[in-house]
Amino acid sequence: MIKLIEPENYVNFQDPDLLISVDQVSKKFCRNLKKSLLYGLQDIATELLGANRKSDTLRQKEFWALKDVSFELRQGEALGLVGSNGAGKSTLLRIISGLIKPDTGCIKVRGRVAPLIALGAGFNPILSGRENIYANMAILGLSTKKIAERFEEVVDFSEIGDAIDAPVQTYSSGMAARLGFACAVHVEPDILLIDEVLAVGDIKFKIKCHKKLAQLRKNGTAFILVSHNSHSILNVCDSSLYLSKGQLITSGETEKVISKYEEDLCLSGTESALGKMVFPEKPLSENLSLCITSIFFRDEQGNLLETLFSGEPAYLCVECKSYKKIDQANLGIVIKALSGENERVQYITSHSDNEDLTILPGKSEVQMYMPYCSFIPGVYTAKIYIKRDVETFDMVESFRFTVKSDKTINRSLFYQPHTWQVLNQ
Repeated sequence: MIKLIEPENYVNFQDPDLLISVDQVSKKFCRNLKKSLLYGLQDIATELLGANRKSDTLRQKEFWALKDVSFELRQGEALGLVGSNGAGKSTLLRIISGLIKPDTGCIKVRGRVAPLIALGAGFNPILSGRENIYANMAILGLSTKKIAERFEEVVDFSEIGDAIDAPVQTYSSGMAARLGFACAVHVEPDILLIDEVLAVGDIKFKIKCHKKLAQLRKNGTAFILVSHNSHSILNVCDSSLYLSKGQLITSGETEKVISKYEEDLCLSGTESALGKMVFPEKPLSENLSLCITSIFFRDEQGNLLETLFSGEPAYLCVECKSYKKIDQANLGIVIKALSGENERVQYITSHSDNEDLTILPGKSEVQMYMPYCSFIPGVYTAKIYIKRDVETFDMVESFRFTVKSDKTINRSLFYQPHTWQVLNQ
């Protein structure tokens, strides 16, 4: 539901560019439904009696969804908000939008706020798209005249077309989300709170969304963008906040914040991401021809690498034990990024490189040399297998590793080796 903060609730700041001031804001929730209802009644009674609610202390089954978070947002700024699920990102947006109140701290907001938290959630499914545009944008504070002036722009942007007069209940979830986004951005709010909604639609619509946001920002609209896709944050936001379990871990320049977030994301797992994974040898059986015993990286001197560095050479090493000679073996590597949308970033096989491997009985180490590590800083997982034709000898589903860099390349999708020169005419 998109909710508008009414003008009488706006707070005047001495700084004319300041739109949001969040000072030591905390919010707690209760994991038990019965106790939550009981605590709610107790809090209402306490407020009616004018007594102290003791909002700064936890009761049984309560936890801090946010704890002592502070930041400021000014006109034309774009602030990224990163963190794993349950970090408190959506809770913070709901507090800023006025949907819920903080338990402690102070929050001040100036200007029209459009929270893009659940696109299309406020639409009436019985009404047509046309009727919902008028109703939704009226809730956001526009007059009927202004809605009529912008109506065609909203329809064109949402790409609803002939379905505009059909009931919204006949729309797909993507159509409803696009219409909700179009309504919100054409209100031209002072502040946009965007919670994972830039993933709606196809790539063409995503590009259109980013162009519209850039236009709004140029006109002074400020954003707070929540996304698990690091590239979206890097492309849109100059500064960011990193939340973890309600705590503000770090804030500042987006590249540094994303690097810290992805580093912690790697170390938070149960699997080793320190450069080597070792597997117990499988007992010999008639169906077993080969087993992978370890996976790791080496540098050019043969030393074990705990992490890779963008642009630096490395060997990916797969140790295995074979119980027979295997000709025309094919080593395959499927690499995905753990950050963002867990998308595949590279697929490599020795067969596609016309390298048919021969593995002799006993222990062997298969190496793939990378003269340049092409991955940007982040956390990755690789599925590694050894097979021949359709027969798979062994497979490791998730070998996790990290990539760091001493270069500023976070805004790229991969590292491109390059050199520079000036040719004087």
